[in-house]
Amino acid sequence: MANGFGTDILLQSPDPKETARFYVEQLGFAVTDETDNLIELAGPNIDLYIERGPTLGPVLEVSVGDVAKARERLVAKGCTVLKDEPDFPRLYVRDPHGLVYNLTR
Repeated sequence: MANGFGTDILLQSPDPKETARFYVEQLGFAVTDETDNLIELAGPNIDLYIERGPTLGPVLEVSVGDVAKARERLVAKGCTVLKDEPDFPRLYVRDPHGLVYNLTR
């Protein structure tokens, strides 16, 4: 089973602008795109996305060969699907150890 981590990390925050300001001022990120509900910050090694919403903790991106099969396997092993938006597409999963990630192809 092959997998790979993407270079994107997503945070959700009730106030994306305030959260983004912290990462710009304290860690040197640059705002590269902004809408009312999503701010994209570019860094030298990762891109950080801050989306308006309830705090989930960091959401990592994990590439898998087949999202549907990975979902089935992970749920059978105790993972919880937090958000499933196939049109976006995104599938947020929290594993039994508390890590949240978006499964992608």
